[in-house]
Amino acid sequence: MNKLIQASAAAVLFIATASAFAAATVNFINVDKMTDVPRDFHKREDMQFVLREHFNRLSEQLPAGQVLKVDILDIDLAGEEFPRVSVQDVRVLKGQADWPRMHLRYSIEQDGKVVASGESQLSDPGYLMNGNRYNTDAYPYEKQMLDDWFRKEVLKRH
Repeated sequence: MNKLIQASAAAVLFIATASAFAAATVNFINVDKMTDVPRDFHKREDMQFVLREHFNRLSEQLPAGQVLKVDILDIDLAGEEFPRVSVQDVRVLKGQADWPRMHLRYSIEQDGKVVASGESQLSDPGYLMNGNRYNTDAYPYEKQMLDDWFRKEVLKRH
């Protein structure tokens, strides 16, 4: 029994420590006025959670002590959502003018000072033609677009 308590305590400490070092601050500015987010409140909350977690994973690549802060100003998700009356809304991906877009403002802080910042208009017109490692995840095209942005814009500055 004592070993079980020690293992549980170690796991809780590890999770608390890991999350303290890899947290990004992500704000969705006027999410109700964004170009294309889920209509359903719960799906919209899920989208925000998934994207926040993805920014947290991206921030793990920053040097120790640096904190990523992001304001998402607008989102246009991949595909087009078609509302349904009696069943869930359906998002259809055509690969035409329905590519994912995101407008964001970001900063990287270290010891309370901004070491990098910028504003970016992201888009991926070829989202269905490129390989995507997030195929089975929620919002795979948005995640891939954020990965590309982070690698080209944020990590390039360091």
